[in-house]
Amino acid sequence: MFAGFRDLRVPVPTTAGHLAAWVGGSGPPVVLLHGYPQTRAMWHRVAPALAAAHTVVVPDLRGYGDSGAPAPDPEATLYAKREMAADVVALLQALGIPEPVALVGHDRGARVAHRMALDHPARVTRVALLDILPTRTLFRGTDQAFATAYWHWFFLIQPGGLPERMIGADPGWFVREILHRWAAEGAALDPVAVAEYVRAFDAATIAASCADYRAAAGIDLAHDEADARAGRRVTQPLLALWGARGAMGRMYDLLAAWREVADDVRGRALDCGHFPAEERPEETAAALRDFLAEA
Repeated sequence: MFAGFRDLRVPVPTTAGHLAAWVGGSGPPVVLLHGYPQTRAMWHRVAPALAAAHTVVVPDLRGYGDSGAPAPDPEATLYAKREMAADVVALLQALGIPEPVALVGHDRGARVAHRMALDHPARVTRVALLDILPTRTLFRGTDQAFATAYWHWFFLIQPGGLPERMIGADPGWFVREILHRWAAEGAALDPVAVAEYVRAFDAATIAASCADYRAAAGIDLAHDEADARAGRRVTQPLLALWGARGAMGRMYDLLAAWREVADDVRGRALDCGHFPAEERPEETAAALRDFLAEA
């Protein structure tokens, strides 16, 4: 799926221990960060298109795929987006990429990209975020429509091992059902990629992914609230892409939401559900190429 890319296991001096990453192409560096319940394989239709003009780094986030998965702590601090962003910075250093990079993130990876743009502004030239709103915006505006569409946010944060045990009863079914529910009607994700998501969704990943969501409802929100009080904003150019047939596109004005926290925002909807990079890969790649070329 990533012909011409190197498949690496890179030691990093963070609590993740190591990150798995595909690295390919040449030119200005761009990092692609995946979402839930996926792995770096979700970029298989976009990464090769970008590698013609960029050095493309495609890691698994900590806890996902073949990256290190530290055992979650009670407060889920090990899965804070601040920790995940630090992993990406450490990965770039280990790969010998000292210059600032462009970030592209989908879903959970977009939340990591948002945090990295705030915490490490000198390392980020621009950021593209696929089918998300800011975490704080969504929690502060939670209503019945959001809670119904994004029920998993409230299921995965339940304590005492409840979601881990329930998902663990049939993780393959759970992953496939999530993908089916969130893609647009009639969309078909690559079965090879889906098989990879299922392979990687073992007990350690289930635990880590629940911790990822618990962090979003806890320490990540605390970090976001601190940014809001301090007036910290994303100063890099920001591209928002979203699925017109997904929940975010149906319920929110995404550009208005991002302009509340970022200075330079542009973007548009694509005719798809939650997975633009897999449902509309050519359009997604073209939009990213245009955005990256502005630099």
